[in-house]
Amino acid sequence: MILTVTPNPSLDRTYEIPALDRGAVLRATADRIDPGGKGVNVSRALAAAGHRTLAVLPLGGPAGAALAELLGAADIEVAGVPVAGQTRSNIAVAEPDGTLTKINATGPELTPAESEALLTAVGERSVGADWVACCGSLPRGLPPEWYAELVARAHRAGARIALDTSGPSLTAALRERPDVVKPNAEELAQAVGRPLATLGDAVKAAEELRAAGARAVLASLGADGQLLVDDDGAHFGGAPVAVVRSNVGAGDASLAGFLAAGGTGVRALAAAVAHGAAAVQLPGSLMPTPSDLVPAAVTTTDNVPLGRPLTEPVP
Repeated sequence: MILTVTPNPSLDRTYEIPALDRGAVLRATADRIDPGGKGVNVSRALAAAGHRTLAVLPLGGPAGAALAELLGAADIEVAGVPVAGQTRSNIAVAEPDGTLTKINATGPELTPAESEALLTAVGERSVGADWVACCGSLPRGLPPEWYAELVARAHRAGARIALDTSGPSLTAALRERPDVVKPNAEELAQAVGRPLATLGDAVKAAEELRAAGARAVLASLGADGQLLVDDDGAHFGGAPVAVVRSNVGAGDASLAGFLAAGGTGVRALAAAVAHGAAAVQLPGSLMPTPSDLVPAAVTTTDNVPLGRPLTEPVP
């Protein structure tokens, strides 16, 4: 069982249009509604690969009810925590050339009682879970230290913790020693407070996060591949991508692949790379199935020049 936690989930509607013309009345050629939120996407990717998963999330209003229904239809168990506010609804506009314009709502403000109810649900449901994946930004009403408390409670329940967040929430949670943190290149640069121009810069930044408390760091470097730094050293992985159709949820698919493969070592890194590479070749936020996966190559960073420039230097 892999449990996911999404403090600020969403109902995501995507419209496909010929072109985005500001001020005009546009007619969509297609549209779809998907469950949204980083932890929700991890559960969707796990379910698509046939793994059992439970999504813990706050749900409010008709949008929350629709979100729970969509998750259930995808064979995802749901542990919803009722909240007074309305679950947010996001809009994405997709153009034929792959350009995606997104409008993300803020989401509800959780009360102290709702915050505690969510923490309690995670603590109770973590018992017997192999992994707890805590993902995404925090909604209004939750302090940056909220994830740190969640990590502590899940650890007390005996579960391993994967944390995918950024900024003060990531920094605060490191003291509770999450088992793996999963920043992208920009979030990794933000965490150490300096630019990352080379693979060596990324390795050093990951080592600093480990020194601050993270037991392992799985970093998505976009087109450059993925990096895993843990007790066994630093490993780098990549996979061929023919055409990038959408990068929405690709990092979440990577984390799902990593956890489903055990959440540690080069085998899990290869699975993360394969899932991420497959996800970017699918439309919208579709999650890859086993038949979509592509072979991944993994090596130690000793075999990759650390001076190799990142494709897009991170400021």
